Amino acid sequence: MRLITAFGLTGLVALGLAASVQPSAAMVLYPWCAQYGGRLGGSQNCGFTSFAQCQATRAGNGGFCVPNPWYQPYPPPTSYAPPLWR
Repeated sequence: MRLITAFGLTGLVALGLAASVQPSAAMVLYPWCAQYGGRLGGSQNCGFTSFAQCQATRAGNGGFCVPNPWYQPYPPPTSYAPPLWR
């Protein structure tokens, strides 16, 4: 009987924790990537908002800056849209 109670209590706790899980936040993609060289292929860091920021971080480390192929700018708000002339 204790075994069934322990499993039931464990199941309720697991269910309660699973129900309280929040969805993850959206991934933010920045427009510039730093490609670092290396003998085994190097690495990539796509966390730069400007080309100058990428160049400053990359300086002294080798490598180069490239546009992020997965970056898509957010659409402008509708309040900034030009007026429609009819």
